[in-house]
Parts: sequence; structure tokens; C-alpha cells
Amino acid sequence: MTAQPPTGLPPRPADVDTGFWLWLAALPLMLIGQFADAYAAAEAADSFFVFTTTAVLTILIGGVVLTFLLLLRSGYRWTRTLLTAGGTATIIYTLMSLFGTTRPPVAAVTYAVTGIVGSVLIGGGIVALHRADSTRFFTR
Repeated sequence: MTAQPPTGLPPRPADVDTGFWLWLAALPLMLIGQFADAYAAAEAADSFFVFTTTAVLTILIGGVVLTFLLLLRSGYRWTRTLLTAGGTATIIYTLMSLFGTTRPPVAAVTYAVTGIVGSVLIGGGIVALHRADSTRFFTR
């Protein structure tokens, strides 16, 4: 018989799962909004390079966020910290961009809907990840 190493982690609370799923639902919405914004910016600048560069960076950042979300479920406190900081910055950026940039109608509606719903989901995820049960879970 082989002995199993002790995990030492408390069971994952429901708030961590809720926060994870809220973030996971927000991620594609925010990516779609960013693609719509990049398309509008590329049309305005008449540059395919603008859209390509923004699309590549958006996909890379989305991959990093997804990686952090998966690590978050394993109890890493630093991922919660980075997601909280990034999520707060994303909410502020989205709000500033909603009111500070002019877009064509379809891009504006797409960005507004995905940005507002995504920001609410991110905010809910941040709150869920900072509740008392969640805080006790993050020990690594």
C-alpha cells in the first residue's frame, strides 16, 4: 500500500466556487467586448494592425486570467490578490471607456452590454472571494 500525502487544505467553500463561476462567466463577455472595441478602433484608424495586435493581447490576457482562475480553486492566495486587483482595474477601465469613447452603434451596444454585465459578474466574484469562508480557504 502506498500512503497518500496529506493535502492539508480545508474543503473548498461554496463562496470560492461561486466566485470562480462568476469570473468564468465574465471572462468571455469581457473578451467579446474587447474584440468589439478593437474592431471599432481598427475601423476608425483604418488599420488591420490595430485589430490584430489588440486581439493577440486580449487572447493572451484571457489565458492568463483563466490560468489564475484554475489556480484559485487550489487555494492560492496570490491568485485571489491578482484577480482582485485586475478585476478592480477592469471595472474602472470599462466604466471610463463606456463614457469616454465614441463607437459605431453596434460596437457601442456590444461593448456596453458585455462590459456592464461582465463588470457586475467580476464585482460579485471579488466579493464572494473575500468572504470569511473563502479567506480561510486561501492558505497557499
